[in-house]
Amino acid sequence: MNELTHYIGGKHVKGQSDRFADVMNPATGEVQAKVPLASSEELAHAVEVAAKAQVGWGATNPQKRARVLMKFVQLLHRDMDKLAEALSREHGKTIPDAKGDVIRGLEVAEFCFGAPHLLKGEFTEGAGPGIDMYSLRQPLGVVAGITPFNFPAMIPMWKFCPAIAAGNAFILKPSERDPSVPLMLAELMTEAGLPDGILNVVNGDKGAVDAILDHPEIMAIGFVGSTPIAEYIYGRGCANGKRVQCFGGAKNHMIIMPDADMDQAVDALIGAGYGAAGERCMAISVAVPVGEKTADLLIEKLAPRVEALKIGPYTDGNDVDFGPLVTKEARNRVLGLINSGVEQGAKLVVDGRDFSMQGYEDGYFVGGCLFDNVTRDMDIYQQEIFGPVLSVVRAPTYAEALRYPMEHEYGNGTAIFTRDGDTARDFVSRINIGMVGVNVPIPVPLAYHTFGGWKKSGFGDLNQHGPDGFRFYTRTKTVTARWPSGIKEGAEFVIPTM
Repeated sequence: MNELTHYIGGKHVKGQSDRFADVMNPATGEVQAKVPLASSEELAHAVEVAAKAQVGWGATNPQKRARVLMKFVQLLHRDMDKLAEALSREHGKTIPDAKGDVIRGLEVAEFCFGAPHLLKGEFTEGAGPGIDMYSLRQPLGVVAGITPFNFPAMIPMWKFCPAIAAGNAFILKPSERDPSVPLMLAELMTEAGLPDGILNVVNGDKGAVDAILDHPEIMAIGFVGSTPIAEYIYGRGCANGKRVQCFGGAKNHMIIMPDADMDQAVDALIGAGYGAAGERCMAISVAVPVGEKTADLLIEKLAPRVEALKIGPYTDGNDVDFGPLVTKEARNRVLGLINSGVEQGAKLVVDGRDFSMQGYEDGYFVGGCLFDNVTRDMDIYQQEIFGPVLSVVRAPTYAEALRYPMEHEYGNGTAIFTRDGDTARDFVSRINIGMVGVNVPIPVPLAYHTFGGWKKSGFGDLNQHGPDGFRFYTRTKTVTARWPSGIKEGAEFVIPTM
């Protein structure tokens, strides 16, 4: 049995708690490794190592810090196949999807090459008689990231790349379900020239999370996961005086107008609804066709495409559309929600509950499911399913269609498919959701913009990556400097004014 480690101070460190979690192969249901679950003492040791290392790193020229990330990106390209295979083996997603996971994180590292520019402050000469004012952006010290299973390469890089480029030391607590790739990323950062102790990976469960939330030397925490845990981390972290940025669940709607290119819309829904087995916080899980004719045509075109989806393990080749869910518990939860949809009166047009694959009967597979006539009171509409399930909600008018995403508690992403510019502009202007696509089904911003949802999908006032990443992991110091032209006599007791 392969026993994984933590990564502290630039080297692999064996777990000391005698507590482990199984790392599964989701395609076969077999245990393929065990990962140590850190104690609060192990977490504290990692923070101590990070704090010592950060002093020198924070004083390092930003251009030299950026060069480490430049080398890191070269190494990511070199090891792309190895990273993708390790990711697919533990997560279950296809190799092309796993490479996309790595590449979207790599792009954030590329953006962080601009650290020297992004960390520049402001300067005002002559703010008063002999007075100059300027601001500095300085690192916070030791910061942390708590990241989910569904993007074990991308989301850790969203967190640690800007944090490290800004001069901080980083504690990464990845998902215990697929921890190998985060450990590999830490190795590559060391190979790229990052000083020991600046990036540390501490594996663990809730005990490690609570230790991060309560440790006085951890100044900021970034989190991505479910909304209940996001609320917990945000509340406890803020109560402990930390800067906290949390992103939670989603229920992303795609509105299809009567004038939309229906073939384009169907292609978009197949990829956005079923890619990665629906285990994406930006997956489209609700389609809202406007008008009965639009809805009937959508179902007519969608159903055979869903039935034809190729499902299997990543080892079956690059033409597999999606693989298994990550755990048995995830599979059972998704099947339970599908059953509730049937019981509550939705029409299950395509039923993938009984999908089974010869040789992989113990894998965590669920076939593609398509519901029609879903209503807002149903569990499958209200809850994030996080599985290969698409719900169609029929709306008689554009105004009624707009109400569905507007009134849902989640506000991560949304999209509209239309040929009409006026409708698109109205939708973009009015919708109360953080990321919007116009004829783009998964509107994940590129690395030089920021990623963040509204309502119960996001907690905190700064988004991930882009300029906000540097703002989150730094604090501003403003200096007022006066260099008198001559020796002044006496003290001044009145506040300086213009």
